[in-house]
Order: sequence, then structure tokens, then C-alpha cells
Amino acid sequence: MSTAFQPHEAPRDVHEIISAILCESDEDLRWALIVILHHRGSLDVLQAAESLCQSQCLQERSLGAHLLGQLGSPERTYPKQCLEILLGLLNREREATVLRSVITALSHLGEPRAISRFASHFNPDVRFSVAFALGGETDARSIQLLIQLSEDSDSDVRDWATFGLGTLLALDTPEIRDALFVRLYDEDDDTRSEALVGLAHRKDLRIIPALKQELSSGCVGTLAVEAAQLIASLQLVPELLALQSWWDVDPELLERAIQVSTST
Repeated sequence: MSTAFQPHEAPRDVHEIISAILCESDEDLRWALIVILHHRGSLDVLQAAESLCQSQCLQERSLGAHLLGQLGSPERTYPKQCLEILLGLLNREREATVLRSVITALSHLGEPRAISRFASHFNPDVRFSVAFALGGETDARSIQLLIQLSEDSDSDVRDWATFGLGTLLALDTPEIRDALFVRLYDEDDDTRSEALVGLAHRKDLRIIPALKQELSSGCVGTLAVEAAQLIASLQLVPELLALQSWWDVDPELLERAIQVSTST
């Protein structure tokens, strides 16, 4: 059942809003209400979130973590207190649903180090949250964990970790390139595409054979054409021209890819 009020007319009392969030079935409305409390960022929201994190109800603990992760957003309020509460919850939590919320919250607070031990968690949703949290981090430990997660048994985890390495991370090292290269032949379409773009950003010509194959596959995604535009190689022109007869996903992107490839 949806709440009786819309986010723009939400009650002023924090506990009424929290009650509405917990009862709300519409995910968009639920998050709109959470954002109201994020923006409020007041002491009573902090205290309510801390209480939620101590609840026996996993839905309430998850909500508490979500509130703490972006309290006061865009200008954070009580960051030290939020971090302390979240780390305490992380150390005692066993439920995967709540762990995901806590890990995501810690990533919003810029604290990836605390979550590294969950990169090998048995639940793939938890590992996915770790991959999400580490995306764009530049320290050696985070990069190693992303490389590990890019080899995960779960395709969603591999996909996000590869995106984190290839696109969110600007660093260019042989280790990162090699990890991305391995994923060029991943069985998952999305993971392969992220690896293509990541290596194309780094102008790694090793992608040419795999990219030619992808562009000729009959099922061509936007990222493959984007990778072709980035790498800008004459070797790809026949495959790109062939796409003009049927590929209508993003004709302007295809035209740009052809133009830069023929001008090299």
C-alpha cells in the first residue's frame, strides 16, 4: 500500500517519515522520502538512524544505513558519527541485505578500506556492493580487489568490477590492462563490452580482433561502437560501414565512429 502523502507534502516529524518509508511499496516514492531526510541532515535524523541500526528488523537496519550514508547531502552532516555507527553495524551484521546497504553507505562516505574483507563473501549481492563501492578508488588494495572481483563467478559482479577498472578508474597500468584484456572474451555480453571500452580508453590496440568480432556479431551494443570510436582504427572501418545498413541504436554515434576511424 502506498503512503497517503507524496514526498513534497511529507510530514515534518522524522519518525512519521520513517514510518512512511517502511510502509511504502513504491520504490521511487520510498527513495524520494529517504532523500528528504538526507537533505534535512539534522540531529534528530542522525539519532533516528542510529536507533534503526540497532533494530532487530533487517529492513529497519538497512534504512538506517541508507540514511547515514548520505546524511546532510550534498553537504554532509555528522560524518564522524555516521561512520562510527556504520562501522559498528558492519562488524556485527550477518544479513546480506543489510550488509549491502552498509557497504554502499560506507562508499558514499569515502571509506572503502573497511569493506575489503567482504570481497570474498559467499553472497554475490554483497560482492557486487563491494565492486560498486570500490569503483574509481585508486589505492593499490582497492585495485587488487577490483581485479579479483572482475574474475568473479557472478556475471553482475564481473560486469561492475570491469566497469570500475575500465571506466571509473583513470589509471593506466599493465596490470589493469591485462585484467581488462582477460575479460574481452567473457561469456557475459556486458562484461565484454566494459572491457572493450576500458581498453579503448587506454588506446590498447590488442582489442582490435575482439572488437572486429563484436561489431560483426549481429548483436551489437552501444559500448562496442563507443569503443570503436575511442580506438579510431582503420582496421574497423569495414565492420562499421556494414552496420549502417541495420544498426539503428545510435546512428549518430556510429557516424562519429566511422568519421574518426577513416580520418586516422
